Amino acid sequence: MAGVNSCMKYSMFIFNFLFWVCGSIILGVSIWIRVSKNAQQELEINSSLFAGVDLLIAVGSIIMVLGFLGCCGAVKESRCMLLLFFIGLLLILILQVTGGILGAVYRSQIEASLNKTLVEHMNSLQSSTEESKVFQEKFQKFERMNQCCGLLNGPEDWGNNFNILLGTNKICECDIKDPSTDLCTSFQGRYIYKRPCGVVIIEYLQDHLLIIMGIAFGLAVIEILGLVFSMSLYCQIQRK
Repeated sequence: MAGVNSCMKYSMFIFNFLFWVCGSIILGVSIWIRVSKNAQQELEINSSLFAGVDLLIAVGSIIMVLGFLGCCGAVKESRCMLLLFFIGLLLILILQVTGGILGAVYRSQIEASLNKTLVEHMNSLQSSTEESKVFQEKFQKFERMNQCCGLLNGPEDWGNNFNILLGTNKICECDIKDPSTDLCTSFQGRYIYKRPCGVVIIEYLQDHLLIIMGIAFGLAVIEILGLVFSMSLYCQIQRK
């Protein structure tokens, strides 16, 4: 009877141990952010981002469980654990591929949803509530950092709030040394940034889309290798 390949067995163990460590770190940091008020203040995380933190907790938990099954299945030569690991990893790969296909098919709906979100935030720029003022101050910092103004229509997005002083700077004020460059334009007697911030946000998403696709492709390759290794080990144990 053929034995189990030791190289494959311990490679599987090391890979899944690292997998388990990564899951533990993601889970630990996510729980810390979720329960610690100090962490939420330092990272400027509000209740609207809790859904993302909860998702990271779920992802960390799944990675930990899969890593545990892979480690123990390899070391203990447990067919049951290896089969559960294989099924779990296969489901993740299927969900990943399905998500990519749906993202390509519903691209126009995603873009429409993004534009709707920008319009909703544009209304916050024109509002005078205390909650809106907090958003306006943060958005003004974003404008200065990215040298842009407004969200979709430039200074018009600010409405009657355009001439209100927020902090020490005027809204959309072009603070570069030479305001005559392509970055700035004249509006209501002062120089402001020409480019809407919505364009900056969309360009940022497009630039990072290739990175996200590369990461997804790399994860898919790792997952396929995990599937091949686990099933090979499962078959070797069965023939043992």
